Amino acid sequence: REGGAAMEPECRVLSIQSHVVRGYVGNKAATFPLQVLGFEVDTVNSVQFSNHTGYAHWKGQVLNSDELHELYEGLKLNKVNRYDYVLTGYTRDTSFLAMVVDIVQELKQQNSNLVYVCDPVMGDKWNGEGSMYVPKDLLPVYRDKVVPVADIITPNQFEAELLTGRKIYTEKDALEVMDMLHAMGPETVVITSSDLQAPLGNDYLIALGSHRKTKADGTRITQRIRVESPKVDAVFVGTGDLFAAMLLAWTHKHPNNLKVACEKTVSAMQHVLQRTIKSAKVQAGEGNKPNSAHLELRMVQSKKDIENPEIIVKATVL
Repeated sequence: REGGAAMEPECRVLSIQSHVVRGYVGNKAATFPLQVLGFEVDTVNSVQFSNHTGYAHWKGQVLNSDELHELYEGLKLNKVNRYDYVLTGYTRDTSFLAMVVDIVQELKQQNSNLVYVCDPVMGDKWNGEGSMYVPKDLLPVYRDKVVPVADIITPNQFEAELLTGRKIYTEKDALEVMDMLHAMGPETVVITSSDLQAPLGNDYLIALGSHRKTKADGTRITQRIRVESPKVDAVFVGTGDLFAAMLLAWTHKHPNNLKVACEKTVSAMQHVLQRTIKSAKVQAGEGNKPNSAHLELRMVQSKKDIENPEIIVKATVL
């Protein structure tokens, strides 16, 4: 800015996620909010589909690990492979995931301060029963190769249980599982959703966060928080991708304050979801159930809330 305040140094994210032509999941859900919040985003589309797979039909292509390697080689040959962040989400293929790990390790050699944000997408719980929606052979790759090189991870409760081999029944269990995940590598762990009983009641969903920092003298400080957000009665797709992208942005802006980073992330999510459900009901018409197309996240319409979210969800420090 001429004559104005000095610009923040450029912050660049390599986002390796799925892409859809229509709607908002993967890179389509992550890129816009990151750009709005001031980041340069370079995207590798792990798949290119017409729309997300929650629709009745979808068509498209899947990128394999050799093609991923080829794209990365192009960046390297031009010496434009320096990144501040890497962000990854849903992947179905073990060799692709292993290639991502190789790339992250190489990028960390280029820039030792690089932060790798990983959403280890493997499955979820429906009516209390957990099931995987990726091939089972991805679990050992995530557990043994990906999580150890990640700095921030955003599993849901079921994924946190898979990674540690430990069930969560109480908040105390969840805190111990987060400690186990810290021990595997990541400094920041956010369990994005759980079926734990919320102190505010059944209409609320609990997320838990833990940030562990080792000070110069070797002592460790751990900050832990609980966030209770109102449940929204609809099935949205892409919310996890949006959450991980905004958590990346807000932890960058508030590096030592997980409470504020999570409040801004979850509050922005609430604004987007409330706007989406409202719009979906109008589109579906009186008395009709909104379909997948109606429930696509109202991302562009929520630009102001993403950029500067009014804090409507508070976090509790534990």
